[in-house]
Amino acid sequence: MKLFHFSEESNIPYFEPRTIYNQTEAQVWAIDGYHAPHYYLPRECPRICLWTNEETSEKDIADFFGMSTSRRMVAIESRWYERLSAGRIYRYTFESDCFREQDVNAGYYVSNQKVVPFAVERVDNLFAAILNEGIEIRVIPSLLPMRDKVLESTIAFSMIRMRNAQGNG
Repeated sequence: MKLFHFSEESNIPYFEPRTIYNQTEAQVWAIDGYHAPHYYLPRECPRICLWTNEETSEKDIADFFGMSTSRRMVAIESRWYERLSAGRIYRYTFESDCFREQDVNAGYYVSNQKVVPFAVERVDNLFAAILNEGIEIRVIPSLLPMRDKVLESTIAFSMIRMRNAQGNG
C-alpha cells in the first residue's frame, strides 16, 4: 500500500517526526489513497469531507447527496475559491512499511522514524484533481452550518483546518 503526504513545498528530501498540536509523541503523518483527495487543497484551507458508508442512513444520503450521483464531497468556503483555483500542491509518496494506522475513518497513518519519499508529484489543477476522483465540490459562504448538520448525522466525515473557517473565531 502507498501512503501520501501533501505540501505546498516542492523539495522535501525526507520527513522527520515532529510534534503537532498537543501530541506527546513526535510523528510523521501520512494519508491513505482513499482519503488523499481531501488534501488536494491549500494547506490552511478549511474543508469538510463527506462520504457514505454502511452506517449512513438513507435520509442522510438524500439530505447530503440527493441531487448528485457522487457519494463523496469536499466543501470549502467561497473565500478560498481563488486560492484553490490558482493553487498547486505536491504529493509525496511513501511505502507503508514503517507506518501504523492512526485513524481508520480519516485514513491517517503515522511513523515514529524519519521517512524518505520515493516519489513527488506536482498537482497543478486542484479542482480537476478532486473532480477526477468522482468527488463533488461544494463552494459555500460558511462551513459552520454544514458542520452542525454533519455532526448530527450518520454521514462519514473528516473536518480539516476548521479553526480557519469563516466565523469560527
